Amino acid sequence: MKVAKDLVVSMHYSLKDDDGLLLDSSEGKDPLQFIFGNGMIIPGLERALEGKQAGDSLEVAVAPADGYGEYDDKRVISVEKSQFQDGTDIRLGMQVQASDPEGGTLVFSVTSVEGESVTLDGNHPLAGRALNFSVSVEGVREASTEELDHGHVH
Repeated sequence: MKVAKDLVVSMHYSLKDDDGLLLDSSEGKDPLQFIFGNGMIIPGLERALEGKQAGDSLEVAVAPADGYGEYDDKRVISVEKSQFQDGTDIRLGMQVQASDPEGGTLVFSVTSVEGESVTLDGNHPLAGRALNFSVSVEGVREASTEELDHGHVH
């Protein structure tokens, strides 16, 4: 069976940046499973997997625009510590959530704490970075009605 929309794909992967630094891997873990064609993985990797089948291996270079997007300086803001709940231990690297004007959730990483000022970065940590995947397709199967209804693999 070939990878196509609404099929469950199981794959092992390793992810490196352009300098060869290992960023993530499924090694020693269960394969990553997802319903194909529903935006569950980055677009560049999803396109490369279409039509593949169990047993296929591939190397995929994904440009920032087809991964987590270009880095956007406008998503970096500075706020006062007073905007956090009393007693919040604000640390570098921690993630905080805020609501956007439409009621959605925004996630920011704390990148700097200086005095009463906190710098928050709303970019994905891999935004602006080229991504290099080594992938082996472990399996492809029909998704159950329940999986499709719930939008994730059971």
